Parts: sequence; structure tokens; C-alpha cells
Amino acid sequence: MAALATAALLATGCSSDPARTDTAPGSRGGGTQDAARAKGLQFAACMRDHGVGAFPDPDASGEMTVDGILNGSTLDASSPAWKQAIAACKDLQPPGFTGRKRDGKQQEAALAFARCMRENGVRDFPDPVEDGPLIDTNRIPSAAGRGALEIPGFRAAQDACREPATRALEGQ
Repeated sequence: MAALATAALLATGCSSDPARTDTAPGSRGGGTQDAARAKGLQFAACMRDHGVGAFPDPDASGEMTVDGILNGSTLDASSPAWKQAIAACKDLQPPGFTGRKRDGKQQEAALAFARCMRENGVRDFPDPVEDGPLIDTNRIPSAAGRGALEIPGFRAAQDACREPATRALEGQ
């Protein structure tokens, strides 16, 4: 459930200081969270350096997913710049970012989620591709220029379709 909320609701933004890692000696925080954030910052900088200028830094926890990055943004995972940057920065991808295909059961659940969303009022909700985000606002025509949460009935449909979404996100 938390993964679905993250996938659909996470609004990301760019930090004004992309080089800041909060892992300097004497900074508060520690261990894994700082390491995850540092890796996420390296990945974000790499993506920007390779042509995806609007790629945001991770949040304070360091967590970063492809769904969270793409949803509500103008970034397009099918663009040549994105594909080139993802390939160049592959070794820096933080854990859980995905960039891998869903297995058969996950994709079946993802397709069930898309059908459920359409049946519950989001008529132009697209079928997710195996290696793409579960909710890609760049592919929902009614979300153009405003984001999925601005589509009338989106939240209600999302609530009604929670079960297949959870199955689609398991193990990712």
C-alpha cells in the first residue's frame, strides 16, 4: 500500500544544491540512510550530466524509484535522452529504482490494475509496459499538463484498485 502511494503521489523536485550529500563528517544522520542518499545523489547527477537535466535529487531518505521520478514530472522514460542516460548511469542506480522488467505475475497484476483504473473512471489509463512505471502520467492524456491527481476520480479509482497495484509492485 505504501508503495502504491509512493508510486502515485510522490512529487519530486530538484534540489538547488545537487552536490550536497549530507554525509560529510559531523553531519547528523548516519549509516545506511546517508549511504543511500549519497548513491542517489550520484545517480541523479549522472542522469543530469547525460542529458536528463530535470532529473531530481532523492528525498532525505535516499529512496528513489522510477515511478516516483516520472509521475507528476515532464520526464519521459521513452525519450532517447532518458535511455542514453539510464544506460550510462546503470551502475549508479540506487537499490529499488527498477529499470528491470516485471516478472510475468507482476505484469499480469499491472495489467489488471490498468483495467481496474479504466473501469473505475480513468478511461484513458494506459497499460503499463513491462519495464516502465506502474503509473506513468506522461502516457495518460487526461493528465497532460496537470498530473494524475488532478484527473477527476483518480484517487477513488486508485483506492478501488489497490489490490492489483500491490501485487504488481511486490518484489520491486
